[in-house]
Amino acid sequence: MLPPVETDEEWDAVVPDETVMRPGVEDLCARLGLSGAPLTRFPDGSQPVYAVGDEHVLKLFPGAAAQDGVAEGRVLTHVQGRLPVPTPQVRDFGPYENGWQYVLMSRLRGENLAGAWDRVPRSHRERLVTDVGETLAVLHSLNPDPLADVLGPGDWGAFLDRQRAGAVEQQRAHGLPAAWLEQIPEFLASVPLPRAPHRSLLHTEVMQQHFLVDPDGWRLTGLFDFEPAMIGDRAYDFVGVGLFVTRGDPNLLARLARAYGHTFEPSELLAYTVLHVYSNLPWYMRELRVPAEGTLLALAEAWFGTA
Repeated sequence: MLPPVETDEEWDAVVPDETVMRPGVEDLCARLGLSGAPLTRFPDGSQPVYAVGDEHVLKLFPGAAAQDGVAEGRVLTHVQGRLPVPTPQVRDFGPYENGWQYVLMSRLRGENLAGAWDRVPRSHRERLVTDVGETLAVLHSLNPDPLADVLGPGDWGAFLDRQRAGAVEQQRAHGLPAAWLEQIPEFLASVPLPRAPHRSLLHTEVMQQHFLVDPDGWRLTGLFDFEPAMIGDRAYDFVGVGLFVTRGDPNLLARLARAYGHTFEPSELLAYTVLHVYSNLPWYMRELRVPAEGTLLALAEAWFGTA
């Protein structure tokens, strides 16, 4: 009942339109034995996601992003019950119609950490980032080989080459000023990144927005959104950590790194920030402090330095 979505134009016409989406979601819920359950679409996220009653979440992936649906179902199954923080339990996942994929999962409890962060007392922030560090350490210790058939990039060195080749144009498209753009090639050439690192399972978007927390005691109650998972260098996961969890706070990043068991060089993390698939330096500069020196090395220290 959902139409094919393979192009950007089809995505824009179908995915935001509830008059198109809801009948298909209701049909899929009926097939999954959840006929008549109340449906509430979550307002955020790149994919259409629905609460199905109080106990389930249904995430859908159009044909243009079908492989992401396969990846999320497989990764969630792989990590289920193995991390210090709860993750959604997979109830079912697979193909629907016209190229669509779905993942039916349990609904996590708690408040989004990004929305709650300003209310979290400092001492509890310190404990929360400790918990994030411990969770990442466990995630990165898991054997990723069972997921190699669904997660890329396969050849990490080739991935870095592709990202380097497009790095300046990617930031130019986002509106990064020329004074910063001209620094990128020399900066990336100066930072040694492993071409064949120890293979780790990466979330790739470790952000406050992807954690849930219980305000009664400020405990993490969930980690979600594994669709962009990859296999590669563990340092790549610390891009989101520095930008969106510790947010340029050197004391919080140091505490998180101690819990994780390793500290990364700031220049290494900024290099991965520039090379990240979803990198958008102008956005980060609006969100975080930009040093007066106006250099990428100074930016690395400001965002990823530790106390």
